[in-house]
Amino acid sequence: MELSEILGLRPEPAAGLLVALTRRCPLSCAHCSTASSMDSAEHPDGTRRVQLLRFVRSFMPEQRPEVVLLTGGEPLLLPGLAYELTRAAQHTGARVSLLSGLFFARDGGRIPAPILRTITALDHFSASLDAPHEREVSRADVFRVLARVLDAGVAVSLHLTGSGPDDPYLAEATAAVVKEFGDRVPMLVNEVRAVGRATSGRTVAGPGGPCAMAAWPTVAPDGTVLACCNQRTVDLRPVPPHLRLGHIAEDDWPTVRRRTLDSPRLRLIRTLGPDQLRARSGADPAEGGYCAGCRALPAAPGPDDAAAAGAAGRLLDQLSAARLRAQGPVALLRRYGCAPYAHLVRPGSPV
Repeated sequence: MELSEILGLRPEPAAGLLVALTRRCPLSCAHCSTASSMDSAEHPDGTRRVQLLRFVRSFMPEQRPEVVLLTGGEPLLLPGLAYELTRAAQHTGARVSLLSGLFFARDGGRIPAPILRTITALDHFSASLDAPHEREVSRADVFRVLARVLDAGVAVSLHLTGSGPDDPYLAEATAAVVKEFGDRVPMLVNEVRAVGRATSGRTVAGPGGPCAMAAWPTVAPDGTVLACCNQRTVDLRPVPPHLRLGHIAEDDWPTVRRRTLDSPRLRLIRTLGPDQLRARSGADPAEGGYCAGCRALPAAPGPDDAAAAGAAGRLLDQLSAARLRAQGPVALLRRYGCAPYAHLVRPGSPV
């Protein structure tokens, strides 16, 4: 499963599920969006592992997510759990991708056997590469791991992060990837956001308009299931009611999927966007930007919620998702990623 295929599905409600297995990570990258560390208490115990497996095993072939994304922290701190979740999801026809910081590769790109077993079971494997990561894991070691995974027949990609379109690191690093791998390693290039350890001195910006990020549920490390992957939404408690889809201790995937598809407020966020929805409800512009405005939406349902609850709301949601999917993954990344590098999601595509 290639990166462009995963991103092509991104606007489709409930077509994907993101699972943050842990907040722990052995790396100490200064820009970490999740502020992960090995000291974090958000690491699954035996009960949480059982809940995660039960949740994924509740998928049914006719209403499974198309793709499950395993993230962290560092998900490969739990190679056995990641392997079990991968096989459970694949049993229903879902495909699985995992994003890793490659902590294990610091010794010459070596891949320990339990981790290699998990990686080779995946449908897609993605690694992080940016200036802070390179101070923890060398680029040469990252390239060695990717080459070995490619040789094993698993599709790979890189997640690169820089300070913005003019960051010279991004120009140099993306050129180095193309020189090393040609068109075999697609890249998702993003900008450092004001979350986690990167909060200081940065402002929060949003894309405006309808929000495709309210399409895929996200399982936070504490088991809460959220309607989007915005890091502040994942981190802050309490969760606004319209963004809380449940908890894996109490709810199964069919329940979460139904709430994702049928929530009038989420339909409106996906089709109108939080800024327009606030304006239509008479609310003042929110401080803190686009995503903060979504979290601060009025709790009381308005006329738009009533209209979105029926068949017309469902149809509008479907048409909006179809329109965004038709635009393709490059257009999606021009909006949500670092726009000048969006074409690298499909190596060889014209700029």
